[in-house]
This record gives sequence, C-alpha cells and structure tokens, in this order.
Amino acid sequence: MANKKSSTRTLPKEETLGFQAEVGRLLEIVANALYSNKEIFLRELISNASDACDRLRYAALTQPELTAGDTDFRIELACDAKARTLSISDNGIGMNRDDLVDNLGTIARSGTAAFMRQLEQKSDGANLIGQFGVGFYAAFMVADEVTVSSRKAGETQGWRWVSDGKGEFTVAATDDAPARGTRIQLHLKKGEDEFLDPARLRRIVKTYSDHIAIPVVLHEGDKDETLNAASAIWTRAKSEISDEAYTEFYHHVAHAFDDPWLRLHFRAEGVLEYTGLLFIPASKPFDLFHPERQHGVKLYVKRVFISDQCEDLVPAYLRFLRGVIDTEDLPLNISRETLQHNPLLAKIRQAVTKRVLAELKKRAKNAPDEYIAFWGNFGAVLKEGLYEDASQRETLLELARFATTRGSENVSLGDYIERMPAGQEAIYYLSGDDTDALRRSPHLEGFAAKGVEVLLLSDPVDEFWIPAVSEYQGRQLKSVTRGGTDLGKIGDKKDADAGEAADTAAETPGLDALIAFVKLTLKDDVKDVRVSERLTDSAVCLVADEGDIDMHLERLLKQHRQLDHAAKRVLEINPGHPLIRRLADRLAGDNSAGGTVMEDAAHLLLDQARILEGEPLPDPAAFGRRLTSLVERGLTSGD
Repeated sequence: MANKKSSTRTLPKEETLGFQAEVGRLLEIVANALYSNKEIFLRELISNASDACDRLRYAALTQPELTAGDTDFRIELACDAKARTLSISDNGIGMNRDDLVDNLGTIARSGTAAFMRQLEQKSDGANLIGQFGVGFYAAFMVADEVTVSSRKAGETQGWRWVSDGKGEFTVAATDDAPARGTRIQLHLKKGEDEFLDPARLRRIVKTYSDHIAIPVVLHEGDKDETLNAASAIWTRAKSEISDEAYTEFYHHVAHAFDDPWLRLHFRAEGVLEYTGLLFIPASKPFDLFHPERQHGVKLYVKRVFISDQCEDLVPAYLRFLRGVIDTEDLPLNISRETLQHNPLLAKIRQAVTKRVLAELKKRAKNAPDEYIAFWGNFGAVLKEGLYEDASQRETLLELARFATTRGSENVSLGDYIERMPAGQEAIYYLSGDDTDALRRSPHLEGFAAKGVEVLLLSDPVDEFWIPAVSEYQGRQLKSVTRGGTDLGKIGDKKDADAGEAADTAAETPGLDALIAFVKLTLKDDVKDVRVSERLTDSAVCLVADEGDIDMHLERLLKQHRQLDHAAKRVLEINPGHPLIRRLADRLAGDNSAGGTVMEDAAHLLLDQARILEGEPLPDPAAFGRRLTSLVERGLTSGD
C-alpha cells in the first residue's frame, strides 16, 4: 500500500495522553499473559481490519470517492526479523486523530465501568475478560510497543499512535501512513520470536481467520501469498465447514472468547431470499441489560456489509444472538434510516424469530439439562417477549422455565399444570427479589400444607409480563399475595381439613372482637383486617386486595420513582397462632383491656407483617418503643 509523499508543511505537535482508567486495568491484565494461547492477538487484529474494510465498502456505496477507484480490499501481514516487528495493514476506513484517541485510548462500550468493577472483585479475570473481549489491546500480550499509523478515507492528513501499554500513549500527525487505512506495527517482546516465522503466521491465519471474507496476504520479499479462503463463510455449504471454522467465525463476529452454545446456519428461498449464520453464546454478555448495549447481528446485502446497528433485524428479546443475515432482496444503497421502515426487513425478522424459537424448542425437548443452562443465562431476556411480541407468546410460554416451591429444578408451565392437585384452578406465583427469600415467605404456608406448587419469580421483568399474559391453557395466573384465594376447594377435604381456618376461628373466643379492635386501631394504615386461610405458622401477613396492585410491583415502581403513593393493604391474621389466641383471650376476658397495651400489640402485628414482607417500617422509633414496652410488661408480670 503506497504512502503519501512527505511535504515541508508544519505538522501538528505531538500529544501525550493517558489511557482511560478501565483501559489501564485491562492492559495490565492483558500484558500479564492472560491467555496461554497468545496467538489469538493476530485473530483480533485481523478481525478489526476486516471490520474496517467492511465499513469503507458500505460508506462507498453513497460516497464512491472514498475508495478513489481502489475497491480491492485486503489485509497484509509483514514481518521484519532484524527489527523484530510484525505489521498488520488494511486499506479500510482508516482513523484520524479523534478516532485514534477515542478507539484506542478508551473503551467506548456500554457497561464498561460496571464490568471493570466486577473484574476488580473477582479472581477469574480470564473468564470475565473473555466475556468482554479485548480486541486491539490483545496486541500487548506479545508486544512491548505498538505503533498505529492511519489515514482516514477521504482525508489527506495521516496520524500516528504509539504506546508501550503502561499508562500513556502519544498521538501525532505523520506523512508515514498508508494512503488509506491502518497499519499496526508490533515490536515483539523478548521470547515472542515465533510470531516472526512465516510458517507460524500461516497456521494461525488458517486456524483462526480462514473465514474472513477479505484476502489476508502474507508479504515475503517480492512474494505475496493469500493465506485464507477469502469467501463469506455463510455462503458455503455446511458440509464444507468444520466445527472449528464455525467457532472461529463466532469469535470474529461476536468479538467473544467463549464457544457458542448453539448455531443455526440456514438459507431461505422463495418470496424472500436470505442466508443466516447465527449463534447463541454459552455465557452471558456483560452488557446484556445495559440500555446502550450493542446489537449483535450484522446485516449484509449480497455479501456487502450494511450495518451492525440494525435493531429491527431481530427483536430485542433475542438480543443475545450473534451472527449475520445476508439478503438478496434489499437494495445495496439502502440507508440505515430507511431500514427501520422496510417491510422486507420486518418479514425477515418474523421468519428468523420463528426459526430461532423453533430451534430452542427442539433443544428444550432433546437436551433439557443443556436448555436449563441456556435459560439461566438468557431466560430473563426471553421473557421480555411475553409482553413485547403477542404473536410468539404461546411459543415463549412453552419455552419458559420457573423455579418453584417443589425442589430445586426449574419447570415448564406444562409440567406445573400436570402436577396440580384436584380442585386447583389457578397457577399460583410469588414474586420478589430473591428466590431463597421467597421460599421463606409466610404467604406460602397454606399452599404448602395443601400440596400446592407455587412459581417463584425473581426477575424484575416478571411483574411486567404477567399482566400481559394473565392465563395459560385456560388457567389464570394468580399471585399468592392477593386476597380472595380459596384454598378450601383444593385437594382431598378429608386429608387437608379444608375448613380448618374457619373451624379454628370459631374455636377462638374473642377473635371477632380482636379483629374489630385491630381494624379500628389501624384504620389509617390498612384497608382491612381478616382471618387468614393461607397462614399455618406465622401470626400475620399483608396481602393485596383483589384489583389492587401487586405488592412487589409496587415496590419496584416506587424504587424507580414511578409511583409516589402506596396502596393500603389487607392484614391477615392466623386464628390458630398462639399469639393471636392470647390476644383474643385477653380482649374477650377483659373489656377494659384495650388501652395502650392492646393498641401497641395491634401496631406491632402490622410492623411484623411489614418486616416479613421486606418493607421498611414507616416509624422504626415507635416500633422500638412499643416492642420495649411490651417486653418490659411481660417480664415484670412474669406472664
């Protein structure tokens, strides 16, 4: 690649800048030989060079002057054994001064800061960095100094970036840059001479970069040798592609280091013609839930890269997908703005979505243990489709898996329905922030006594899809924290004592008076006070009345400042609990027993229910005074 001739003009002064803090930490890990197979640095740099060529090819569709007639894209490797340098060059889009600073001095990726904090707290840095991908910075695994010379397509000024990876880098204008594109020169560390061996470079490129659709050329003296197949892998027959080649393409297109959990290679013919090569990662990308996350599926038209930010190509609830879709039906010069309103793209999206979900159904049926691992990584994302995509709701409900009160295995809704006891008409669930905490909820006591399985929902998205779904196979989804639950209809009445709560209430003299007293005392704090059918061990609990907002959803909305007031709840009382019996007896035996002691007891019952629900107490000081007073009275009386 020819360079621009030097001139006598004055060039801008060299600048010395510091790396972004996250980059500094990343470089420290990378430089300390994070990976045993250091050769992957070449894969990363070739992958970046390929992306640069793809971006220029797309830009030239509307600005042909950017290529200046040179449309033969290529990536060149050259080594100098005497100088101990290895160079990787491309004639792609190139970079100017700001691009070099932004792309090589910072990590402009969503969620980076949070990811690096996680990295600081864990010892398995290799696995975490593998989820993040190191890209250009992999060069510092083998180099003690890296020089990047680049000239952006359409611009005249070339720029040079130099760093030893130890905290700072310099940027300066230069005439010693490719006519267009980028040249990365690595000054190899002591002991890394293997990467100066042409035979070694051939093997690395063949292993990791054979799928690259742009020629990777090794320059030796007067001889140029193309090292890769230089054809789009997704256009080849499946029989011609090895598992290793598929995996390396995944590494390239996903900028990932793990192996894919699932791949789909398909070609659609007929009204619409397109080819897809898609992967589902084996591990969860670190920015999966970040609002500025990057799209994972690239769009090509007739093998020409169009966009890696085509959000309408697959739905948001499949954003964990990585790979490419290449279509014959869209115009090559389509703009990114036009893409989002294109009806052909909408049809491709619908067909690809059906294909992916069908493949997931097969895996769920044929390899349930593997599917559970997938669900652990991406189930919370897939559930977003339950309220975003009504057309696929039934399929998504079949794919969904849930923790329940019966054992540690996640189950499908179909499994849940098959295990329902006689008389159970609804699918019961309990939502919260933590599955283990949910298992200890007093709301589950009556259901456990009846042998009723309850879904335990701990993903924030659960509160949003349930109102949209409301029922499955004719059975209503119902929260156990709501009133109106009739457990008496469920199970064998002989064995389960269906009327136990009512019988216990009848056997507790003064219970009606106690309920009336508590209701009167707490009139401003609760909606109602009732006998509970769901409690067997706990004295009290709070429930949402029929038609009121679910309690966990209310907490979520308040945390995000989307709700400025709380609905009053129903306080349910367990008539069989010793504390409730004792309070009822006291009130029944002494009409003057109200007063301060019983009022304090009523408020303490409510505060206890709030604590069990994980809610903050509105007046902790008053709670402390009441508790201290009652304990003191008990100790004084010896009762």
